Amino acid sequence: MNESAYDLVPLGHLAAGGTAVVAAVLGCADQVHRLHEMGLRSGAPVEMVQPGSPCILRLGSQKLGFRADEILSVLVRPGIAVGTGGLAGLEMPSVKEVVA
Repeated sequence: MNESAYDLVPLGHLAAGGTAVVAAVLGCADQVHRLHEMGLRSGAPVEMVQPGSPCILRLGSQKLGFRADEILSVLVRPGIAVGTGGLAGLEMPSVKEVVA
């Protein structure tokens, strides 16, 4: 598959039920660090549970709520397949390797 930076969209553009893999988390160092601590980092599979502000994401086995400004700084590659077990345990390759 030929993937490029043009395949990336802001996380906030996912529709309810949409799945994606995180490609990049942008912004000031403190904000990026906080999102990384919650598990929202490159390569993490996510599912949009409820779009809007606040939006609710499924990240692994947990659901997290975010303000609109936080999720707009997260770029994702939409359309990953999610198995019947949800996102828990789903491993994705690092997108940095794919884009580089």
